[in-house]
Amino acid sequence: MDVQSRPQFKQDAQVARLSGIDRVAFALVLHRYGLSLKLRAPQEDIPGSFWGDSEAGLVGDNLYVRLDTPVHSALHEACHYICMSPERRTGLHTDAGGDDPEECGVCYLQILLAGLLADVGSARLMQDMDAWGYSFRLGSTRAWFEGDAEDARAWLRAHGIMNAAGELTGDVRG
Repeated sequence: MDVQSRPQFKQDAQVARLSGIDRVAFALVLHRYGLSLKLRAPQEDIPGSFWGDSEAGLVGDNLYVRLDTPVHSALHEACHYICMSPERRTGLHTDAGGDDPEECGVCYLQILLAGLLADVGSARLMQDMDAWGYSFRLGSTRAWFEGDAEDARAWLRAHGIMNAAGELTGDVRG
């Protein structure tokens, strides 16, 4: 297996949070894929959060977050929405499911989407993924992304999320 998402996440990790980024720019990236960003009040439960606490949640085409939600969590859940089959997307509530190849696609895509956010960037997101406890076969997110993610790129191309030139299409998995 190439990647395991958050096998044991570290709540005290110093990672970028939604409070520190341009949420309008983030909402616009999500909107491109048919997702709506739903901001919850501090300490309020996050609907659809698989991991609980400050972790992002998915219910239908809504991505729920709080200001203390880690950016990598919000991007990861958004990418699950983008990468899941239409059948799973219609009944989506909390558990995005998916197999290992899809999970690799999700992780790769979240790094690409972070690159579209001027105040986050791909490099910062990869650091945050490592700090939070994502586990990759090569030991770090960057090593996997740069040297061992051809299967993730192939998966994204096969499902129309990325084109042959490696550019995002703006489409969800069909």
